[in-house]
Amino acid sequence: MGRRPQFAVSYDDSNSSRACIMTEMSNEQSNITRTDRGLTIAGTRITLYDVMDYLTAGYPAKLIREKLCLTDAQVNAALFYIEAHQAELEAEYQQVLLQAEDNRQYWVERNREHFANLAVMPPKPGLEALRAKLQSWKDRLEFKV
Repeated sequence: MGRRPQFAVSYDDSNSSRACIMTEMSNEQSNITRTDRGLTIAGTRITLYDVMDYLTAGYPAKLIREKLCLTDAQVNAALFYIEAHQAELEAEYQQVLLQAEDNRQYWVERNREHFANLAVMPPKPGLEALRAKLQSWKDRLEFKV
């Protein structure tokens, strides 16, 4: 096992948005910043909640790094921050999940009539070969399951 990185936590109150910044105490710099989207890996649009989704699904750090296109330092900073602030992050994460479900329900309800109208529309002419090919793919996928 390698050396566990040491981090310093500082707060930046500029531009009326409080930011919690974690900096590795060596020459490398890794940051976690609070933005309007929540706790975010600095220099990215990736939130710690995105990382937590993968952790909850059982992904190892290497796969999380590859899926989210992060560096080892960014993943390590995120994992360290999640571990160090587990209780408060878990509460925030549950709020994020509730908000996501509310958003999903809103769009399902809003689009219900639209999708129902699309389902009864006749297919566009000239796409029969494409539809047959798609159905063939669907049949093969169902056969495998």
